[in-house]
Amino acid sequence: MPALHNGDTFPALSLDIVGGRRISLPDDLAGSYGVVLFYRGSWCPYCNAQLAAFARAADTLGELGIKIVALSVDDEVTAAALSAKLRLEFPVGYEADADAIAAATGAYVNDSPRFLQSTGFVLDPGGKVLVAVYSSGAIGRLVADDVAGFVRYVQSHA
Repeated sequence: MPALHNGDTFPALSLDIVGGRRISLPDDLAGSYGVVLFYRGSWCPYCNAQLAAFARAADTLGELGIKIVALSVDDEVTAAALSAKLRLEFPVGYEADADAIAAATGAYVNDSPRFLQSTGFVLDPGGKVLVAVYSSGAIGRLVADDVAGFVRYVQSHA
């Protein structure tokens, strides 16, 4: 599938998340602004920095009604260790099917090893894409402070 554009409905994805639950996107974000982050893996320093920044901004984002979900192809043990290390309070999906998610969202996939490149979406409370950020490599990703400012702007112009 080509890239998602502003106004597109985010595709239905079902994810196993650290802690033994399963969530459905965008349904489990309904009624809130949503941020969906695809990260390359726990080994990626840029991904670690991004996830840690979203964790630090959790109070501000929560006050704005923003829920965050992250996912990668990492196995459950690796994703759980990263979540604990970075003290992530938001759901972290694991063992994502890179090809299926790329087909649904247009995300770039690395060939060998197989993983999703950094991709981020900001969704409105109805599950429509407000912003899509696609990276074909290690850098280029959503920034927590930018998301907070953007949602403030959208809310003030609603």
